Amino acid sequence: MATIAGVAVDTGHWIGGERVPSAATFTDVSPIDGAPLAEIASGGAREAEAAVDAAYKAFPAWARTSREERARLLHAIADGVEKRIEELAQVETHDNGALIRSHRRGVMPRVAHNFRFFADWLLNLGHEDFETRGHANHVSWDPAGVCALITPWNAPLMLATWKIAPALAAGNTVVLKPAEWTPLTASLLADITAEAGLPDGVFNVVQGYGADVGGPLTAHPDVRRISFTGSVPTARTIAAAAAPNLTPLSLELGGKSPLLVFADADLDLAVDLAVEQYDNAGQVCLAATRLLVESSVADEFTARFIAKASRLKQGDPRDETTDIGPQIHRKHFERVDGFVQRAKADGATALMGGGPNDDLGGLYYRPTLFATPGEEIVQEEVFGPVLTLQTFDTEEQAVAMANETRFGLAATVATGSSERAERVTSALVAGTVWVNCFFVRDLRAPFGGSRQSGVGREGGDWSFDFYCDLKNTVTAPWEK
Repeated sequence: MATIAGVAVDTGHWIGGERVPSAATFTDVSPIDGAPLAEIASGGAREAEAAVDAAYKAFPAWARTSREERARLLHAIADGVEKRIEELAQVETHDNGALIRSHRRGVMPRVAHNFRFFADWLLNLGHEDFETRGHANHVSWDPAGVCALITPWNAPLMLATWKIAPALAAGNTVVLKPAEWTPLTASLLADITAEAGLPDGVFNVVQGYGADVGGPLTAHPDVRRISFTGSVPTARTIAAAAAPNLTPLSLELGGKSPLLVFADADLDLAVDLAVEQYDNAGQVCLAATRLLVESSVADEFTARFIAKASRLKQGDPRDETTDIGPQIHRKHFERVDGFVQRAKADGATALMGGGPNDDLGGLYYRPTLFATPGEEIVQEEVFGPVLTLQTFDTEEQAVAMANETRFGLAATVATGSSERAERVTSALVAGTVWVNCFFVRDLRAPFGGSRQSGVGREGGDWSFDFYCDLKNTVTAPWEK
């Protein structure tokens, strides 16, 4: 047991409705100041097997549970989250370094909303029956079985519950493996599910490193769905593990998204959208890190951007006035700095930032903007507060530059012309395109990436399509 900001957090796994220790542990460290937070039970093949076994045994009864009862329990979990928003916000801020104000006002309320949304969507899930030569067709969504959910560290609880809520609503049981850098709020969620009355074994949490526990989990023959959010290399490893069992995968991977700013755009709005890409210290998969600006307004845009971005306050994320916190971990900090230093060596010009924030020390990295960037910095996902600025002269050139990566997660377009917006958005390769806005996310909409940004879509019916086995029952006319 650990105490984080006055909140008691159990450091054991949650398997079959019980806390389970491990002989091995790993140290969870706060990115804010490098202070150790807790010694976390570190699982392996044994814990993965136990969690899958618990979920497998709990599945038949949970799958038979009525939609109404499943929805009631998901609403009860949401109630529990709402009662503990401040505790969850404090723990997650200490654990991943994101802003306390964001956790209080947006992230943790969204966690509760995730459960409520899929609970309500379940009750209305259906397809009209249709007829084929007098035969009746009826489509149903059957629970698939045990779901292995592997989640990232940049928004640990919110991104986990995008997966957990529809998986449970669909009648599946879940084994969650949280990122080893941010395991704490997953443990609190396990407590909340138990308090809400979720049956033992329906929701399980195993902690540890990907190679130790993630590998056995994703290769397990009793796992019937795998959903992963993270990097392309890890996705390849998971896909290889899942292949022998033909386990269906949903993969939400990296991005190198563009923000296209046309000369007819509201430049103040465009600058606001661009500066917003530093949110969460740049540790956002959807971030539009490539600023593509029409040449005729590039100088004015750049001046306004630097003026606004320079006013961002970097510091302790527990301070309500802070705008940018630290990078998540020393390894990630060094990775971000490696990209920046190589870009400078390749001739990129740092218009702002360009290195660690030496005034703060630790894991704080200055918001950076590069002009004349080289190939690596515009092609590879940095996942830090690092943006690049390039110019274009024509609409066709802008679209070509936007699509010139192996990714296709998202794109943002700033323009004053609805006709141009329609042309450009139809030509962009991206799972989500925002026009004159950013990060407006509705759970009714499909979410996922194209190319190497992912496989599949989740949200609304698309989530249930993934987490269920769809069945069509065809019935001949009954004799009268």
